[in-house]
Amino acid sequence: MPFEPIEPRRLFRRIAEQIAAMIARGDLPPGSRLPAERELAQRLNVSRPSVREALIALEIAGLVEVRGGSGVYVRNGAPEPVAQPADAPGPFDVLEARMVVEPECAARAARAEPAARAAVAEAFGRMAAARRAGRPDEDSDRAFHLAIAEAAGNTALARIVGGLWRDQTAPLASRLTDLAVSPARRRDNLAEHAAIATAIVAGDAAAARAAMRRHLSAVRRARLQGLEGA
Repeated sequence: MPFEPIEPRRLFRRIAEQIAAMIARGDLPPGSRLPAERELAQRLNVSRPSVREALIALEIAGLVEVRGGSGVYVRNGAPEPVAQPADAPGPFDVLEARMVVEPECAARAARAEPAARAAVAEAFGRMAAARRAGRPDEDSDRAFHLAIAEAAGNTALARIVGGLWRDQTAPLASRLTDLAVSPARRRDNLAEHAAIATAIVAGDAAAARAAMRRHLSAVRRARLQGLEGA
């Protein structure tokens, strides 16, 4: 197949555009299976996370179908343009930014006044209750992280974290989350949040920072594995 290397500085949408063009030309006919993610990354000279984001963007656009345990296949029907704003960050870019900002927010929250730390504990309690009841907890997860940012006592940091979470709920990131979340991951995720909340309530800034880093690192690993079955 005439794949052309893509410069590493290019974003995932450029990968998606090239694959979409190949589908439109018939180089990748309906029903055909795309090469494995690792092979695509090597042939396009890009990272595997970028390939993963591109494949999900193509799925959202209706061009491919991700079949767990089987692969990624070109769908039948006329190709559609990849619907992604030119300035929208990819999910892994968002996660990287969160890993820069949120651990320090957690450390600052651990040094906050008792009332602010109690608000973090209450937010975790709502998240845990939703999880135990089997209810969707995306909103309470977001509220927990925003409570930490607010407890950090810096309005600019709180605004940054809020913006990152808005990006994380965009269709591309949401689909990646769907592929990454398993029952085991949900249990681990709750335990990670509990460790963050416990450290903040205890006023242990170093432990809060480390717990947040561990959590976000685990989130990234889960998303990297999200298409492994395909």
